[in-house]
Amino acid sequence: MATQYYTATSLDGYLADTENSLTWLFEVDGADEAQAGIAGFLAQVGAMCMGATTYEWVVANEPPENWSKYYGDLPCWVFTHRDLPAIPDANLRFVAGSVESVHREMAAAAGARNIWIVGGGDLAGQFADAGLLDDVMVSVAPVTLGAGAPLLPRRILSSRMRLTAVQQAGQFVELRYRLANPADQR
Repeated sequence: MATQYYTATSLDGYLADTENSLTWLFEVDGADEAQAGIAGFLAQVGAMCMGATTYEWVVANEPPENWSKYYGDLPCWVFTHRDLPAIPDANLRFVAGSVESVHREMAAAAGARNIWIVGGGDLAGQFADAGLLDDVMVSVAPVTLGAGAPLLPRRILSSRMRLTAVQQAGQFVELRYRLANPADQR
């Protein structure tokens, strides 16, 4: 079981533009080709989580029936400090607090399968800070945004990250890094 941050970013390192929009991502030629690997990835996922901003984007931009189409009954933890509407029939848990305690719940639910950190970058960074992030898997799009929500808004030393795979998918480059636990770096 691994905890994986699997996402897409602009060439200059942004997940979303200044309006928290992902429209730019879906306008890239070859986006469908880059999306082709998601089914195989999801087959290995036993639990997932996301931050409130990511969840709000999903609620605002995807029809509710798409949740079950994409994720089925996969349990999802939404980290938030405010009340958010639930997606009908989605297996959701709204949580606040440290990622460490929630990670234990997610790991129990995932069993031998992986945990997917959908977004955002700060949430993935919290898992990295706690030594609970195993992989950063990023599809880099040939777009620059100039500003927006950063991929990882904190410093992670290169000594913790090892490039394990590079693959082209249409106009995208998929990068995979394995992270060492910060306690192992001492």
